[in-house]
Amino acid sequence: MAATLTMFILGYLIWGMATADFFEQHSLADVMKSDEDMNLGMIFLGNLIGAFAMSSLYGKWARGHHSAGQGFQFGAWIGLFVGVGMGLVWMGTSNMMDTTGHVVEAVIDIVYYGLIGLVIALVYKATASKEAA
Repeated sequence: MAATLTMFILGYLIWGMATADFFEQHSLADVMKSDEDMNLGMIFLGNLIGAFAMSSLYGKWARGHHSAGQGFQFGAWIGLFVGVGMGLVWMGTSNMMDTTGHVVEAVIDIVYYGLIGLVIALVYKATASKEAA
């Protein structure tokens, strides 16, 4: 649940507040819903499923060794996949953003998912400590 809440709140702070004007300037098509039309339940559910998937993958990837650095590294790999890998696919198949927007989105995704991975690792570490006691 910690990763879900982090994804939800951090996502809002990054894309809903801090970079909203930037991405508006670099968007080629207006595909965003208005604030009134956004479905927070669906956004939360998407974050819940994403956090569950990342947590499950991290559990296999970490092999019982949990640290903030390792968690950030894990998340950064996910961010590289989403931000660069999928970003290039979206850039090649759609007219959502200009190149600058895609590059900035890729960097943000690497940091964002790195932070989510860090939270997941800290939760795993705290849980492992309790189990060992």
